[in-house]
Amino acid sequence: MATVITKDGSLAEVEGAEALRTLRHTASHIMAQAIKNLYGGADGKLVKLAIGPAIDNGFYYDIDTEKKITEEDLPEIEKEMKNIVKQNLKLERKVLSRADALKMFEDAGETYKVELITDLPEDAEISTFTQGNFTDLCAGPHVQSTGKVKAFKLMSIAGAYWRGDEHNQMLQRIYGTAFETKDELKEYLHMLEEAAKRDHRKLGKELDLFSSFLPPERHDDSKRVA
Repeated sequence: MATVITKDGSLAEVEGAEALRTLRHTASHIMAQAIKNLYGGADGKLVKLAIGPAIDNGFYYDIDTEKKITEEDLPEIEKEMKNIVKQNLKLERKVLSRADALKMFEDAGETYKVELITDLPEDAEISTFTQGNFTDLCAGPHVQSTGKVKAFKLMSIAGAYWRGDEHNQMLQRIYGTAFETKDELKEYLHMLEEAAKRDHRKLGKELDLFSSFLPPERHDDSKRVA
């Protein structure tokens, strides 16, 4: 809504799957900002950001940091995300020249962003989104403010090579999900719990874990042949 229209076009309301994807994309930025706030140090350079897209069931962000993030850290990150949401920070889009964008991210020590900018076509539009003290290289779209993202949950952590190449740096990938309402999030999490229970029952049956224990057959030594 805040984007300046510079050519003929039409406006259409974003809804359904596209609206949810936009919300989740913003959630990934909020998570990245939270991680920077917590573990980035005074200048934020202890955490380097790679990419943070929305995906079909949520979002993730790949980060490079010496801090080993574990499942036990997720509640702390969620708490900081809630602080950012509570501040209701406006997301402001800005278009930069290639030179200005490269200088901005080089000065910030964001080497992965510099590589992404360098690989863009010469005629590509380069844009950033800023929320409070956090600016990220991003084409968008996003919701208007962080306050719109109220129902989210961090789910898991995995390793991921930069750009999917095993010769590159191994990054930490933090997964999360977000919904428009807390009821929808609760329903989704309940569905995952029920699915996990079904999987455990299926696995137990396949491995014969639930069958009664039968003692070994007794042998009658009197019938043995010498």
